[in-house]
Amino acid sequence: MEHTPVAIVGGGPAGLLLSHLLHRSGVEHVVLEARSRHEIEHTHRAGILEASSVQTLVDAGLDRVVREGDRHDGIVLRFDGEDHHIDLTGLTGRSVWLYPQTAVFIDLATRREADGGDIRWEATVTQVLDRDTDRPGVLWTDAQGATHELRCDVLVGADGSRSTLRHTLPEAQRRTFSHEYPYAWFGVIVEAPRSAPELVYTASEHGFALISQRTETHQRMYFQCDPDADPSGWSEDRIWAELQRRVAGPDGFRLIEGPVEERSVLRFRSSVVEPVRHGRMLLAGDAAHSVPPTGAKGLNLALADVVVLHDVLETWLAKRDDAVLDEYGSRVSERVWRAQHFSAWMSGMLHSHPGESGFAARRRVAELRTLTSSEAGRRFLAEGYTGWGPVLGGPAS
Repeated sequence: MEHTPVAIVGGGPAGLLLSHLLHRSGVEHVVLEARSRHEIEHTHRAGILEASSVQTLVDAGLDRVVREGDRHDGIVLRFDGEDHHIDLTGLTGRSVWLYPQTAVFIDLATRREADGGDIRWEATVTQVLDRDTDRPGVLWTDAQGATHELRCDVLVGADGSRSTLRHTLPEAQRRTFSHEYPYAWFGVIVEAPRSAPELVYTASEHGFALISQRTETHQRMYFQCDPDADPSGWSEDRIWAELQRRVAGPDGFRLIEGPVEERSVLRFRSSVVEPVRHGRMLLAGDAAHSVPPTGAKGLNLALADVVVLHDVLETWLAKRDDAVLDEYGSRVSERVWRAQHFSAWMSGMLHSHPGESGFAARRRVAELRTLTSSEAGRRFLAEGYTGWGPVLGGPAS
């Protein structure tokens, strides 16, 4: 049996950021991650970082995002075959950074390795022990199949949307608020130059499409599809034909085509678990909540959770008063639900809905026109897209 003050289950961006912040505070801890580092590094995940997320990374000494990330001062809403620019910086004074989640992971994993962090890859948690006591723990198996026991003072679940720890919360106390969306995104990575300098969110009679960027030579694009769509059943020609017809318009805009290197289907789901604390077990990131990708909030919420959780843990370690742990849930709740609202609103406005009437489709276009023609409407969108100010110091203002 081993003991550590803080045990973190999950070695993705949320778990590794918490690990990094605890290390900088001199707090001993262990991270258990079921996947290998190689597997996570080679699972491509897109990412839009809010200004506060970028500041969090920079303040933590991880500044590659501002050196190599792609700063965006605006986005484009495209409907009726025309572009409508949203000046994020002009409306809010804030920008966003196009910086893949995979890159955030690599930055954190590399720094933790350089700092000698106790990160145990291919460590699968099989059981949570004594969750109602002041000495909780887990049983975990290593890559060779051997079983180990780890005890701790505080147990953190940052193990993603399929969280093992979340499912051990007592059912009588756990409340799950969720919504399944009737559409998904068909995502591709293509070898081609950029078709546009900023992200283009397109609403068309054929469905939604998002034109994003990745590098000078590879781009990330999505189009709305059925959740049960089979990516292997789509040829390159069919993929490009679908993307082109969704962005087509009288202005003649066309995407620059190239080989399709990756394809996948991303399902949509909104979920919030409350409370995020049971005894000395706490949840963070996707283990506690998930959002559809339309509002670009998932990774940002996870990083915001961790900033608050680290602050709470520092106070708790100094006072050893379990009532302090309750502050975590109350401080992150407002931001979580703001992000849920924003993500659901963006999704509903931009996507066509299976079986929707002509009235519903025209109403969505009218909403887009109203939004883009009003400075107040554009500012509301820009404020939500760039985030809601600093994370630390209480609920988001």
